[in-house]
Amino acid sequence: MSDSLFRRTPVPVRLGAALGVALLAAACGSSASSSSVTGGSTATGTPAAASTATSSATSAGTAMVISTKSSSAGKFLVNGAGRAIYLWVKDGHDQSMCTGSCASAWPPVTTTGPVTGSGGVLSSDLGTITRSGGVKQVTYDGHPLYYYVGDTGAGTVNGQGSTGFGAYWWLVAPTGSAITSSVSLTGASTSTGSGSGGSSGGGW
Repeated sequence: MSDSLFRRTPVPVRLGAALGVALLAAACGSSASSSSVTGGSTATGTPAAASTATSSATSAGTAMVISTKSSSAGKFLVNGAGRAIYLWVKDGHDQSMCTGSCASAWPPVTTTGPVTGSGGVLSSDLGTITRSGGVKQVTYDGHPLYYYVGDTGAGTVNGQGSTGFGAYWWLVAPTGSAITSSVSLTGASTSTGSGSGGSSGGGW
């Protein structure tokens, strides 16, 4: 607009034009600001997605491997570290009767993830049951599985043949049957404790 034309334009019109230019500039600035915030939101979304993935991986838990160890009575079940695993004759099929002080002396074999077998263990016979509090106890052929606090680690089977808490505790063969005979390992020997214990079988 030329200077002469601008001077002939009424004052209200000139003020309106100036106001319009100011509003247009403000709108452009607001648009740029909104675009910047949107971009920032997208950027912060990436760590959130990564956090979700990490959380999912954690909730998946750690896999448990059940394997076997050889003895004078044949192979028996152990955990991944070689620690002996037992069944309790008093238990029912997929049902643990060992709680309280029993579970303190014979800690259940638990897992927070999938369970697989090796060394002759049948993965199809492995499973879990849910104990009080939501803990998953590993089972084999329907037998809830346990450790024994009296074992000092791999290579000890001091729980074999015990009658603690009113019933026999036996090592478990890869077939799912109880091993009811005395067991000898390198540097360790155990006794079933009773000649009649063999008739107890695996509980069913």
